[in-house]
Amino acid sequence: MTQAVADTGGRPVVLDRVPPPGPVEHVVADLADGSAVEPAVRAARERTGGLDAVVTCAGVDSCGRLGDVPADEWERVLLVNLIGTARVVRAALPELERRHGRVVTVASTLGLRAVGDATAYCASKFGVVGFTRALAAETAGRIGVTLLVPGGMETPFFDGRDEQYKPPPDAKLNRPADVARAVLFALDQPAGCEIRELVVTPSVESSWP
Repeated sequence: MTQAVADTGGRPVVLDRVPPPGPVEHVVADLADGSAVEPAVRAARERTGGLDAVVTCAGVDSCGRLGDVPADEWERVLLVNLIGTARVVRAALPELERRHGRVVTVASTLGLRAVGDATAYCASKFGVVGFTRALAAETAGRIGVTLLVPGGMETPFFDGRDEQYKPPPDAKLNRPADVARAVLFALDQPAGCEIRELVVTPSVESSWP
C-alpha cells in the first residue's frame, strides 16, 4: 500500500507496532493502547503537513474455540481490529473534515459471513462493517468513507498459526498490490463521488460469497 501511494505522488506514513521494512516513513504505536493512538496520528500529521486520507488496515487474529482462546488474546483482536480502527479515525477526523479527506476501513469477507473457531475475528470485522456504515452516514458530505472487504491475502497474517488454520498450499489469495490498486481507486474519486463499499477477492475464493 505504501509503495502504491508513493508511486502516485503521495507521502505515506505507517503506524505500526514495529518499524516496517525498507525506507518507509513511520510512527511506532500499538493501536491496542488507547493512549498511543492520538499522539501517533498527530505525529503523522506533522510529518506530512496534513492528512488527506487514512487507511485502517491493521489486523490480528487468535484462532480457536471461544473457550480455548485466552481472554486477553481474544480481547486484543477486538482492540486492534475494531477499537484500533475507531481510535485512528476519531483522532484523524477533525483534520480529515478540514481537508475534505477520505477514510478506507479494512474489514474482511469474515465481516459478512461467520465461521467457527474465529469468534474474535468475526466479531471484530463485523464491527468494522457496522462502524464504517454508520460513519459514512454520520459524515456524509464532509469526508469520503469506503468499506473495503478483502478475501484472503498473501501476507504474513497467517504466519505462526496451527496448520489447521492456515490456507492450504493451493489456496488462491489476493496479491497486496492488487488490493492496493482498489484502495487507490476509492481514494481517487472526484469530489462528490464515493465508492461506499468494495469487495476484492481472488476469482476463486472459498470465503466469498
